[in-house]
Amino acid sequence: MSIRIWLLACGLLAQNSFAQINNLPLYRPTPVKSDWLITPLTQKAGVFQANNGKDLVLSNGLLTRRFRVSPNLATVDFQNLSTNEQFVRSIQPEARVILNGKAYAVGGLYGQKEHAYLREEWLNGFTANAADFQFKSFTVSALTPYINWQSRTWTQNRKQAAGQELTLRFTSSQPEVQGVEVIVHYALYNGMPTLCKWVTIENKSQRPLHINQVINEILATPEEESAVVGKPERMKKPQRIYVENNFAFNNAMRYDLSDQATHWKTDSAYTSQVNYNYETPCLLEVYPTLGVGIDLDASQTYTSIRTYELLLDSYDRERNGLARRQFYKTVTPWTTQNPIFMHLVSTDPATVKRAIDQCIETGYELVILSFGSGLNMEDASDANIKKFKELADYAHAKGILLGGYSLFSSRRIDDETDVIDPKTGLPDKGAFFGHAPCLASQWGINYLNSLKKFITETGFDLLEHDGPYPGDVCASTKHPGHKGLADSQWVQMEMQKKFYRDLNEKGVYINAPDWYFMDGTNKIALGYREVNFSLSREQQKILNRQNIFDGTWEKTPAMGWGFVPLTKYQGGGPEAVLEPLSEHLTDYKQLMMQYYGAGVQACYRGPRLYDTEATKQTVKQVIDWYKKYRLILNTDLVHLRRPDGRDWDGFLHVSPTGKEKGLVMLFNPLKTKIIRTIKLPLHYTGLRETAMIRQGEGKAKAYKLNRNYDVELMVEIEPEGYGWWVVE
Repeated sequence: MSIRIWLLACGLLAQNSFAQINNLPLYRPTPVKSDWLITPLTQKAGVFQANNGKDLVLSNGLLTRRFRVSPNLATVDFQNLSTNEQFVRSIQPEARVILNGKAYAVGGLYGQKEHAYLREEWLNGFTANAADFQFKSFTVSALTPYINWQSRTWTQNRKQAAGQELTLRFTSSQPEVQGVEVIVHYALYNGMPTLCKWVTIENKSQRPLHINQVINEILATPEEESAVVGKPERMKKPQRIYVENNFAFNNAMRYDLSDQATHWKTDSAYTSQVNYNYETPCLLEVYPTLGVGIDLDASQTYTSIRTYELLLDSYDRERNGLARRQFYKTVTPWTTQNPIFMHLVSTDPATVKRAIDQCIETGYELVILSFGSGLNMEDASDANIKKFKELADYAHAKGILLGGYSLFSSRRIDDETDVIDPKTGLPDKGAFFGHAPCLASQWGINYLNSLKKFITETGFDLLEHDGPYPGDVCASTKHPGHKGLADSQWVQMEMQKKFYRDLNEKGVYINAPDWYFMDGTNKIALGYREVNFSLSREQQKILNRQNIFDGTWEKTPAMGWGFVPLTKYQGGGPEAVLEPLSEHLTDYKQLMMQYYGAGVQACYRGPRLYDTEATKQTVKQVIDWYKKYRLILNTDLVHLRRPDGRDWDGFLHVSPTGKEKGLVMLFNPLKTKIIRTIKLPLHYTGLRETAMIRQGEGKAKAYKLNRNYDVELMVEIEPEGYGWWVVE
């Protein structure tokens, strides 16, 4: 039987769909030989045909995902081409939707009896289920940006991610969902082993559709470990596939603790697994835990959360961290924006203008009107907008950006506004922060509108948003933005994310203490305990370096902020603060060098940047140094030794494509000078034989790399001091 007759006989592919497949280029596996973390790749993502038109293939030389298209469409192959590792052991539906209370599989094939592995020769014998949504057609297009991002600040990567998008359409013959189309989207990126998957639902029927839940990814992977007994929560999850979605919140400052939609489940169909109770966590499903719960009217479209899948080739923490950081820089390029800012504690016009003038004198780029400054963005009155527009105009005329702080979640408004606890039916302390307003209440809607109006009409360049929507549910049936408990989390989350995307597209920079990077925020805290800033400056120096070291394993330097209290903050005496700045100039400079040397912006919180000419020159000297080496200082960190107060600590910036291949920062916490021989791992600098290394602006010396691409560098560091070395 010819392929064309075979396809048409299945009754599932229209003739034009076959023509589409037949016109695609043939898939010829061409795995990339070089290290994608060191050498930029020229091979692009593409969509191909394979097996005489039976299969669609997404590939970019680093990963491949292959779909059998008939008798229904399903993923049958998902490989890391660098390691030849397979991530499909058992065929699953492309998605699962619960509509009007009934579950439907989207795509999928049936007949697999052994679920520990999948053999190619089994595929032709698999069947479809008529009750499932059936594959109808596909389209291929260039990847379009999720956010039409603009930047007003210094930015390391101004390119939007490029690649190919494969769109798969499914329909159902079931009477109750006729006219409903489920579209599964795949975006494959150029240059890294990463794809993105999401689902849209188009209601083309003439009646409302209730969406209870959407599982937008289902992947039966090989297990990470084999355990005869053991509960899934205590067993290792697959570690060579990193999964991230844009449904994450809880102020952990880390994605893995913020994720609310990635679920590693057991697979009871996998009866040959070692675990006696079939409890091995080896089935990935991605969906918002509490569901969607919305009504989709006729002619409306629903869009699910987005799932990003990065295939890893190592168990090494540093390498996997570098892969994640490259993923962020590519998929969310706005996270490479990294303006130099201060936190001003006043909104007095004279004080603000003085701070702006000091920024010009020292090289700072942005003033943030901090918490406690008196700024109220919720006040969208003409008088308030006029006051701050004049200040923004003053700043802009001098080339300085201006922004400010607003608090949302951890506050009580009133009984009518606050989230209603579903357990008690009352606006009591059932929210994440105890009390919190419902974003979908009238107050919440007005709040977002006021901030939009204020930012737009003043021309503010930054929003520092404290306590963005943290996932609270609300049982109110009186709030205009949501109908009840079932849709309350989804609706509030969508409102928050849209707000951030809109600001991002207007060029507004966003600091937010939660994981909204995928929807447009630029920076989050490194992770710190605020009361630690009431400790002595000596303690703060070491603790801050620990925060930098720990907070840059998965985040790039530009993604995190630190904190330097110039004036009293959270208690503490004179030993905790830097004011008067001229009396603590050594500590002030070292704190700046620690942060700027890591590429991390800190919130220098106080009324001014300098108090004397000597202080001004010190600040200017550090900023001039930072700007000279800004490109290398904003690259990824290789972690050398964590600060412990007992010996040296430090980190190495690496850039295989830059003029400077590396920059090393080393610190001595001891009260005596140290002389040490430090091993520098230069693999990710791209250097292979010789490295030219100089201390500061001194003369470079040649070092031969060993077989592991390391060099040994002898260093001397003064008591409680630091040093820096450039690798070329």
